[in-house]
Amino acid sequence: MQGRVLIVDDDRGMCEMLCADLELRGLQAIWTTSPHEAFEKLKADVYQVVLTDLKMPGMSGTELCERIVANRPDVPVVVMTAFGSLETAVDAMRAGAYDFVTKPVEMDMLALTIERAVRHHNLQEKVKVLSQEVEHLKRFDQMLGTSLAMHKLYDQLVRIADSEASVLITGESGTGKELVARAIHEKSRRCEQPFVAINCAALPDALLESELFGHAKGAFTDARSARKGLFLEAEGGTLLLDEIGDFPMTTQAKLLRALEEQRLRPVGGDQEIPFDVRILSATNRDLETAVEEGRFREDLYFRINVIQVEVPPLRSRGSDVLLLSQYFIELFAARAAKKVTGLSNKVAEKLMAYSWPGNVRELRNVIERAVALTRYGSLAVDDLPEKIRDYRSSHVLIGGNDPTDLVSLEEVERRYILHVLQAVGGNKTLAARVLGLDRKTLYRKLRQYGATHI
Repeated sequence: MQGRVLIVDDDRGMCEMLCADLELRGLQAIWTTSPHEAFEKLKADVYQVVLTDLKMPGMSGTELCERIVANRPDVPVVVMTAFGSLETAVDAMRAGAYDFVTKPVEMDMLALTIERAVRHHNLQEKVKVLSQEVEHLKRFDQMLGTSLAMHKLYDQLVRIADSEASVLITGESGTGKELVARAIHEKSRRCEQPFVAINCAALPDALLESELFGHAKGAFTDARSARKGLFLEAEGGTLLLDEIGDFPMTTQAKLLRALEEQRLRPVGGDQEIPFDVRILSATNRDLETAVEEGRFREDLYFRINVIQVEVPPLRSRGSDVLLLSQYFIELFAARAAKKVTGLSNKVAEKLMAYSWPGNVRELRNVIERAVALTRYGSLAVDDLPEKIRDYRSSHVLIGGNDPTDLVSLEEVERRYILHVLQAVGGNKTLAARVLGLDRKTLYRKLRQYGATHI
């Protein structure tokens, strides 16, 4: 725990005791016995938290709290009150105190309260600068994020952009795989040529083949004229095969031949046509498992997966959640001609706590909804969907002090394996990597648990 705490108590011995304990926990603690001096210190220096007694001569803790809230609302105030004096604690909370603890002070509980207050302060500071960060942040094309996970992604994209190698972009649904593909194209030497994308899951098998390879006149009933496919439309540029995991088995052999020979034969055509296109593929499916289960050709998998780029899920991107939220607030407020400038600290806490199974796409929808519903200049908790307002993080329960809660080692393993599999969106290859197991061992255990459907 890090941060600066200002302790205010007319009892010098109490100040020294609190100061010594908090400094052992990593905090920098400064104390004073005068509320007036405390307020002057707060104006002159930076503190994350004020810890004050309520009963003090000259100025009560409640009065000090009111002055701090009026002049330094960014600094949370924790008040100490005698055991049983809940009325005075309630008065302090009404005056704007962040929290209270009772005397005699239980130091572990106090440390936990101060830790929460420090996080609250730091989150407030982050929220205050979000708009400026969005305005001045250097984006990697249309992608936005400053987390370590995103910096690693940017670095990889810079290194592979000018390569002609095929790239497989993997990641959960809603993480922005098409944005990654466009960024690769925009940073490549092909950037002046077309970028063409097709969703392989959105078209019937026969129509997908015609869309990609084109067709000759009279190739089928409605083929009144010849049509070149997307391979030729992307000539010289980049073709994104989105949702490649749903590519039909019946056409995978033709796709593989085209990629290997850089030539294609239109549906119903009798001549092969050369093409020059860089192939990018994207999927949220576990293709290695699909190969093992015979749903995807192994040779095609290796052909499209020369370089693999994994897009991180939103839950692993830390405060990027707030940065993206601010960007979407400004975007949708401008579209709706509403004066919504940001989000409250409570909203920020809710957004950071949520696991975002739908990733950036879900966050975008949540912010669009909130901007449409809000009646204020900044988003409030009531503007969020109920599932985010009431979200509670789930943890794997290994055991407790009650003997009836204890479980066998085998049961602990089962719970943890299923927890990891759920956390990675059902991707068995990634789950096996996290667990340190080979895929065959993981499949055997899942069959044992009756959970192969996950």
